[in-house]
Amino acid sequence: MVTRLVLASASTRRLDLLAQIGVTPTLVVAPAIDETPRGSELPRQLALRLATQKAAAACALPEVVALGGAVAVLAGDTVVACGRRVLPKAEQEDEARACLALLSGRRHRVHTAIALACAGEVRTRVVETQVAFKRLDAGEVDAYIASGEWRGKAGGYAIQGRAAALIPWLSGSYSGVVGLPLAQTAVLLGWAGVV
Repeated sequence: MVTRLVLASASTRRLDLLAQIGVTPTLVVAPAIDETPRGSELPRQLALRLATQKAAAACALPEVVALGGAVAVLAGDTVVACGRRVLPKAEQEDEARACLALLSGRRHRVHTAIALACAGEVRTRVVETQVAFKRLDAGEVDAYIASGEWRGKAGGYAIQGRAAALIPWLSGSYSGVVGLPLAQTAVLLGWAGVV
């Protein structure tokens, strides 16, 4: 029996990435959890906790429970960090500008965690990618802010959009920076019988 997949994410990017590997979820839900970092929580730990909590919260939603039978719930979270400092999912222009100022001319790390809950078991993976921004001048920052692509994005940028022109180098998973490390996701989906 093929397991039905529930994607626990409001991110259209994650839906698009799944389509890229030929996977279409049966249901997409967006569980609400508190994403506030805890005390001295490291970026990797934060991403893993949030992905796991999203999967658990989605499993308890009535529309997921109603599916019954063989169901796997996939959740993910992406955390952008400079050292131990977690950058916000920028919602305001000043937040995005502060993120870009911090990222300009330096490397940072993107931690993307995935959690797959199936048959009472949860399996997780965390993928870390290093990303380097070129040194940004005021005009580049203004143009990127004007694009609006930064809104709601971890670290105030979307690598799959105009920010690609600002990033000369990365080491790790490009799809992980976008929001879902596809190689690791495919392994988990295979374990659950989805693909």
